[in-house]
Amino acid sequence: MSAVFQQLVAWQRQHGRRGLPWQQSADPYRVWLSEIMLQQTQVATVIGYYERFLAAFPDVEALAVAPADAVLALWSGLGYYARARNLHRAAQQVVALGGFPRTPEGLQALPGIGPSTAHAIAAFSWGAPVAILDGNVKRWLARWLALDADLSQKRVHEQLWQQAQALVPADASHAEMVAYTQACMDLGNLRCTRRQPRCDDCPLQSSCAAHAQGLQQQLPRPKVRKTQPERAVALWVCLWRDQVCLQQRPMQGLWGGLWCLPEYAGDDEIAVLSGAVPRQHLPAFTHVFTHFRLQISPCLSVWPEAAPPPLDGRWFTLPDALQLGLPQPIRKILQATAAMQQDFRLQSEA
Repeated sequence: MSAVFQQLVAWQRQHGRRGLPWQQSADPYRVWLSEIMLQQTQVATVIGYYERFLAAFPDVEALAVAPADAVLALWSGLGYYARARNLHRAAQQVVALGGFPRTPEGLQALPGIGPSTAHAIAAFSWGAPVAILDGNVKRWLARWLALDADLSQKRVHEQLWQQAQALVPADASHAEMVAYTQACMDLGNLRCTRRQPRCDDCPLQSSCAAHAQGLQQQLPRPKVRKTQPERAVALWVCLWRDQVCLQQRPMQGLWGGLWCLPEYAGDDEIAVLSGAVPRQHLPAFTHVFTHFRLQISPCLSVWPEAAPPPLDGRWFTLPDALQLGLPQPIRKILQATAAMQQDFRLQSEA
């Protein structure tokens, strides 16, 4: 066994994270669900979503037969919604296969599972002696090697994969692989952090080349930040008979499959459709995506009861709308609208 493997197993058992909900079972469904949710999302945020998701879909069969809307509704607010769509599709494929593939290669054939996620599922579920290489592992491994390179380059990525796998002994036990794989994640999250790494508490300090050279603050080389493009959109909150109009977006693309407010290039388009019906402009705000910033300008109209507004979509009461799969910005607007509606009713009753 490599010294690094032994050190990280021992460190995780004493100092690593334990007691997280998904650590209580080697069931591949629960492992897979947690790994997908933890992509791009902090542990503290995931815990509540994970528990609610399991309560609704306790096994892969329940998830496979669930309506897509129900899956997206439980994912609402977690972001990166392609994960939820892929999760649903993968569950259907797993059921068709008669169970989860037991190899990383088989797992990678499922929607939404890349190499590192496949290795993590295989290691946690069956003790497969395979390495992972998520962002946290890339960081501490690059420092441990004092690798001064752009980690996004293909050749550097391949070099890190080879080094990561070289640290894993082929005869490691299931329990050791669980501890080691968790340690690889915990080391980057708890000790070898992006800023201010805690080298004094690191189990690999004595063998870390970056620490020996005093380069732990400079490595890995930071990515070149690109200026994010900006887009603008006007959203119409149209209330008619105490209901709001929502439109379901196509499954492919931004916010795929989620329910959204009618969207326009600018307020002028809404003005034409609303005619003489008064509009109230709600506070504008910016929502940041991975590759661009979206400037959102919502406006509110209360439509006269007699005639329906000129909108295509479905009408929901605000409480029902808030139970749907909604992007976080849309949920924010509808929650503000519901609060305004309640305030108006209280004033009317006073």
